[in-house]
Amino acid sequence: MATSKQPVTVPTDASVDDFLAAVPDERRRADAARLRAIMGELTGEPAVMWGPSIVGFGSYRYTYESGRAGDWPLVGFSPRKQQLVVYLVGGFEERHASVLARLGPYKAGKGCLYLKRLDGVDEGALRELIDRTVRVHRGVGR
Repeated sequence: MATSKQPVTVPTDASVDDFLAAVPDERRRADAARLRAIMGELTGEPAVMWGPSIVGFGSYRYTYESGRAGDWPLVGFSPRKQQLVVYLVGGFEERHASVLARLGPYKAGKGCLYLKRLDGVDEGALRELIDRTVRVHRGVGR
């Protein structure tokens, strides 16, 4: 009999404060605190650990064409060793090219923005990307 694989990245009761305090690099820890404040302000949602390493804010329900569905944070981030990973709406590179042109140095994946440090990033552009992502996931923007 086939078993349904349970998602690992779900909200947990783990402490966001403890997780962020354990980030070994001081600059990365400070950047994570700044991202937490920005995302909390723009979403109006508290920070919650999603799985062992993602700090997420709010949630939305997604359904793929295949019928597979799940929940994911409106926005989130993970302070990884090499970079900060910011989770945005999929296709943001095509949707928001003009904002990305102002952002500063970044790399992108499908729905992920990779930033080395926040001090090289235009905070207004970053805030705009986060805000647009939240509005798309809440169904009130593009």
